[in-house]
Amino acid sequence: MVSCVAEITRGSLIFFEQAETYGNTVSNLIMILPPIYGALQTFKNGLEVRYVLSFLGLAAVGIGSWCFHMTLQYEMQLLDELPMIYSCCVFVYCLYECFKQENAVNYLPIALLLFFSITVSVVYLQWKEPVFHQVMYAFLVAFLVFRSVFIVTWVYPWLRALCYTSLSVFLLGFVLWNIDNIVCDTLRATRQRLPPVVGAVTQLHAWWHILTGLGSYLHILLSLQIRTTYLKHRPKVKVSAASSGHYPLKEPDIDAIPADSSLVSCESRVISFSVLTV
Repeated sequence: MVSCVAEITRGSLIFFEQAETYGNTVSNLIMILPPIYGALQTFKNGLEVRYVLSFLGLAAVGIGSWCFHMTLQYEMQLLDELPMIYSCCVFVYCLYECFKQENAVNYLPIALLLFFSITVSVVYLQWKEPVFHQVMYAFLVAFLVFRSVFIVTWVYPWLRALCYTSLSVFLLGFVLWNIDNIVCDTLRATRQRLPPVVGAVTQLHAWWHILTGLGSYLHILLSLQIRTTYLKHRPKVKVSAASSGHYPLKEPDIDAIPADSSLVSCESRVISFSVLTV
């Protein structure tokens, strides 16, 4: 009898561990499919290659995270973590260069970001200290946050909603990730007593993937809208859903837009970006 109970308990633990691995793996789709779609749309619209690379960089993070959570191997963990640095460096370059001439290439920040990426990679491969990776990633994210807030505060205030939505979604994912790290054992024990569907919702690491993936996607859209607005392309961010068509977000206040903005240019071209396609 004791042996049977032990086998049942062990079987339950294996089931919940497999369910957790499955959830943490599949949740990466939010970082793979929408960014690939975004890259295709960006290329189709003839926009700058740096934004195609931004979307593909986010997709690379999702693919790396998928491989890691599917295999739990150290090599796959690197495939998850290092692209976070590389893609974020692309984000930094895009936002730093958003008010320059079209198709202009600034080699100095590219060289600095490349040096930063290589240095972080070499140190991390030798040191293998997760905190180092987290601090370096946080440094890049901090630049993106301050730069984004500055732009929507002083340059394009009508983009505040998109900016703060991106930041809030990403921050929520970061908070849930920390909660999961702190009370992981307690959550696992609680999850085993809950129905499978309810237990799946409590996988906070999976929510970290979903929310940070969505937040990063929205940030790329924000960066792209800032850039194309400056270039007078009359961009519009829309929410796209398979069953409900396209719904425009809040239109900007014309009086709040600088005189050289795209929305007052009759010769500019219209470009639409999808926030999310299901």
